[in-house]
Amino acid sequence: MGWVDHGPGCSRTLAPRKRFNLLLPDVPSLSEALRPFSAVVVTGGSSGIGKSFIQLMRNVSPDLMICNLSRRLPAKNSSGNPELKLNHFPCDLTHPAELERAAAEVIAFLGRSVPSGRILLINNSGFGAFGRFADLDPARQLAMIDLNVRAVVHLTGLFLPTLRARGGAIMNIASTVAYQPTAFAATYGASKAFVLHWTLALNEELRGSNVRALAVCPGTTTTDFFRTAGLGDDAVIPSLSMTTDAVVESALRALAAGKAQIVPGWKNKLYTFVGSRLPKPLVTRIAAKVMARFRLGRRKERT
Repeated sequence: MGWVDHGPGCSRTLAPRKRFNLLLPDVPSLSEALRPFSAVVVTGGSSGIGKSFIQLMRNVSPDLMICNLSRRLPAKNSSGNPELKLNHFPCDLTHPAELERAAAEVIAFLGRSVPSGRILLINNSGFGAFGRFADLDPARQLAMIDLNVRAVVHLTGLFLPTLRARGGAIMNIASTVAYQPTAFAATYGASKAFVLHWTLALNEELRGSNVRALAVCPGTTTTDFFRTAGLGDDAVIPSLSMTTDAVVESALRALAAGKAQIVPGWKNKLYTFVGSRLPKPLVTRIAAKVMARFRLGRRKERT
């Protein structure tokens, strides 16, 4: 399936795409993925996957209106170019009052600057923490739930009336850890399981409307995530990780193809396929051994 423009005066809807080669998948281009939208709202665009979303969308669709909600502006990129040009709305999403204020500002801004056309909402912000639950800071665990879970539900609820009126899509960034309980990252794994299941349920509720939802479940990705979570640089194994650009491209192509969920990368697909089919107690024990070896042993004390 893919987005098809039915001409002036008609909304862009999902329609079947012809397959001329049965041996090769019909992979939508990135421009096809973004063509239906007049504006994108992304959270956490200051770094990592969120920043890659902004950079890629700027390269593919320079006229696309992009709004970023995060505490900081995106940093300068590796080539030394100035900060990305986008509409930045400073906001700590863990604070409900700040989130509501920023959401109202973005909705009003889009109403003035881009009064028509579909909107893509990308709930990307999130963080993790590794270690035994009893040893971790309870306040940080609760802040993780606020950002990874409550903010996703809250922001989506605030934007949904606008999305219904104008049409659009909701993309929520989950994780491969959403497919099984994750010892030594218990709260983080559970928060991403919520995002995955909530997004799939929401997409089903929105069936037949002008809006749909997509859950993106990346595995290990080369970002500052693990350093923020208290792990050393050696916690990321290059052969088992993906770049942020690769994750973003997979996510946008899945959006254009009309999917409800996507696990980028064949290794991650294999991991989640096996993990989701084993008995929960067994897969929890296996995951715990893996986490203890490759994550817990590389944990550094936060300063």
